[in-house]
Amino acid sequence: MSRLRAERRRHAALRAVLLGLAVLAFVLPLGWTLLAAMGLEADNGRTPPAFVGPLSLDHFLEVGVAEPSFREELLTSSVAAMCGTLLATAVSFLFAYGLARSRFRGRSVLIQCFLVLASLPAMAYVIPLSDLMRRALLSDNIAGLVLTEAAVTTPLAIYVLHGAIVQLPADREEAALLDGGGLFPILGRVVLPQVAPSVGATAIVLCVLDWNLLLVPLVLTSGDLKTVPVAMTDFFTFERELDWPTAAAALIMSVAPVAVLVGVFHRVLALFTLGAGDGD
Repeated sequence: MSRLRAERRRHAALRAVLLGLAVLAFVLPLGWTLLAAMGLEADNGRTPPAFVGPLSLDHFLEVGVAEPSFREELLTSSVAAMCGTLLATAVSFLFAYGLARSRFRGRSVLIQCFLVLASLPAMAYVIPLSDLMRRALLSDNIAGLVLTEAAVTTPLAIYVLHGAIVQLPADREEAALLDGGGLFPILGRVVLPQVAPSVGATAIVLCVLDWNLLLVPLVLTSGDLKTVPVAMTDFFTFERELDWPTAAAALIMSVAPVAVLVGVFHRVLALFTLGAGDGD
């Protein structure tokens, strides 16, 4: 028995070390950028390399105060990500419920198709969406940006929510239907409370994906309307060699909203799973 416990402890210690190394590998570049944003720059002329420079928040103030366009881009990204997430989640919930409660030949293939669509590169969406938004007079428009971001993330949301809904027994819905309940009351009072954690986790993931989208807003917007990822490409292109600490401060400020969102709702994200659903 003691030998088994010792073996388990060794395995737990090994997992902890590997997890720590993985976290360090992901956090180290962000930590390096944070130090640069606070005025500390690496001096590669020393052995070992060291960080030099006084600690200061001036670079953050420069981005927040001296760059009013960056605040507008933060607002644009926030509005587009939140509205696109709400739209995609609402549409996906309705579609996923209808798909989960339907029975037809080829349903499992259709479900897998949504996963394939979610895996396609953004370039597959950009050209047709760009032409569609231009014909609908929604190019370089916040409404067009919201619609396109929702369109890009909806296939993933449908696949995930279908996996959550299809596992629910239909007994409560049938009982509510016999009591005279309509479709939307049943969805709101019976189905949604049971899958609320999955819906919330899916919405958070979609919001992060929408926030980080680059190619779609890059093609659909111009200089008058920019999201943070698009603005960061311009920032680094034109200012990286001149003022790296300020660019690093802008990068940290662009990551902060997503970090806060994930930190606040990390318990909800623990419920995020990709349900494969059932067959025909």
